[in-house]
Amino acid sequence: MSSVRYLLIAIIILLRLPGAEAAPVEDAYIAGYAASILQREFRLANPALDVKNGIIKVRTDDLTGTDRAKVMEALSSIPGVAGVETVDNEKQLASSPSTPSATWVYETTQPGGQVTLQTGFLPTGHLFKSLLADPRWPHFSAAYHYTSVSGDFDDTVNIATVSFGETIPFYRGNLSFGQRFAGQWETGIQGGVFSDFNLDAPSSDLINTDFFGAVYSSVRMGDFSAFGRLFHQSSHLGDEFLLRTQLQRVNLSFEGIDLKLSYELPYGIRLYGGGGGLFHKEPASLSPWSVQYGIEFRSPWRLDFAAMRPIAAVDLKNYEENDWQTDVSARAGVQFENLDVMGRHFQILLEYFNGHAPSGQFYINKIEYIGLGAHFYF
Repeated sequence: MSSVRYLLIAIIILLRLPGAEAAPVEDAYIAGYAASILQREFRLANPALDVKNGIIKVRTDDLTGTDRAKVMEALSSIPGVAGVETVDNEKQLASSPSTPSATWVYETTQPGGQVTLQTGFLPTGHLFKSLLADPRWPHFSAAYHYTSVSGDFDDTVNIATVSFGETIPFYRGNLSFGQRFAGQWETGIQGGVFSDFNLDAPSSDLINTDFFGAVYSSVRMGDFSAFGRLFHQSSHLGDEFLLRTQLQRVNLSFEGIDLKLSYELPYGIRLYGGGGGLFHKEPASLSPWSVQYGIEFRSPWRLDFAAMRPIAAVDLKNYEENDWQTDVSARAGVQFENLDVMGRHFQILLEYFNGHAPSGQFYINKIEYIGLGAHFYF
């Protein structure tokens, strides 16, 4: 089967995913429900509320003298609520225009407010945000890469890459200390499949497929979040690629553990970093240690008409196996946040990579590419 057919199948699956046409609970209903809870259960006479796309914003001043942890938990349990956020002043509660416009809208991104997501089993959202430029962060994507490659497949210039995967929280709960809300925790699974196709080969060979699975736990306290996981990865070369190149196959398989820390700064800037190690390695000689760090920018401005937000990110990795040389992955483009776009985040990104190939046994090969990709995040 050619890579073009794989790409078409990937796009069709993405379009047919359950929930693509699901409409969110009306924001007006959520606002009324939230106001009723605050008035009835917490004796708040006229709380200032704003609800957009299922996100409740409430003023910090209105919660003075209340048990904030209980307030956040009560609001997050409302049907249809995607999250709860405390803001510091009235300006941050300004409602969006009722009719679309082609203007750029500024949204406050100063840190310091608390954000509470839905709790319980199979909640929506994630405490630790996806790493936008990480080539191996599980999500749904399809991309074209114009490459310069050394070593085992140096005749390859045009590569198509697809991925299928997601981070699925199983359970989320609140963390509370004393009278103030402190944060949340969650646990779940993460899985992904990453495949590369050689568009220059007569049959558009499948080059390699990596299978990744993990159990994870994450926490969030204000603008700080952490993500730790226990994972497995195995890699498999394509049959046609093996027949054409006569390359000796390496049975690359390992388990590992890693931890990442993240902090969100004003104006949509996020910094993160962490490291990990491998065990049960094959080949056994594989050096275990690695570090990862990066920076992301999610613009506080968005185009109101298309709910289009500029984003950019750089992800850096260093592996002991490759003498701690730096692998650079950069992506920049726009994210469409309108819930009518298949009910999930959709990104169109320009991509650049320079370093050791992230695909399977080619980790010793240097690769550089530029490309264009479509990315989907639940």
